[in-house]
Amino acid sequence: MNRLARPTHGRMIGGVCAALARRFGTSATTMRVIFLLSCLLPGPQFLLYIALWILFPSEDKADRTQAAW
Repeated sequence: MNRLARPTHGRMIGGVCAALARRFGTSATTMRVIFLLSCLLPGPQFLLYIALWILFPSEDKADRTQAAW
């Protein structure tokens, strides 16, 4: 599995769905549809999205920190 980092290309808003899709081997569109369907259920989906947006590093920043190691 790939590491969790928001891609610089192919993201719509924050890249969270694209990062999760890359991690689990699905398409970004599938992950976006799953997220939109989950919004029909009660729960903190938008807060979770924002939290993951903050926690997942951007792909270019992740590459820089990995190169430093």
